[in-house]
Amino acid sequence: MKISRVGEAPDYRFSLANERTFLAWIRTALGFLAAGVGLDQLAPDFATPLVREAVALLLCVFAGLLAVWGYLRWLRNEKAMRLRIDLPYTRALPVISAVMVLAAVIVIAMVLYAG
Repeated sequence: MKISRVGEAPDYRFSLANERTFLAWIRTALGFLAAGVGLDQLAPDFATPLVREAVALLLCVFAGLLAVWGYLRWLRNEKAMRLRIDLPYTRALPVISAVMVLAAVIVIAMVLYAG
């Protein structure tokens, strides 16, 4: 189903705001991806290779999931605006925050272990 065939076109300002929000999700995903790649490639002395690569892999996988999650959120919001219903609430914010805190704690532990 094409989104342009659902309901009626919303005010273009709302569609553009929804698109900017989607791009913010993509930037966040790119940040997690950069952290994963940077941890793997630029910090060879952090912890054991197995731990370092596992954390880097988890950050990269989370980045991919976050990009998909952002797209699905954009799609749900666009559909809701076209149907003139309330925008759906996202539960992603606590998840992103929890992953960020977990990654920070692990990296701090790796720095203390390497130092």
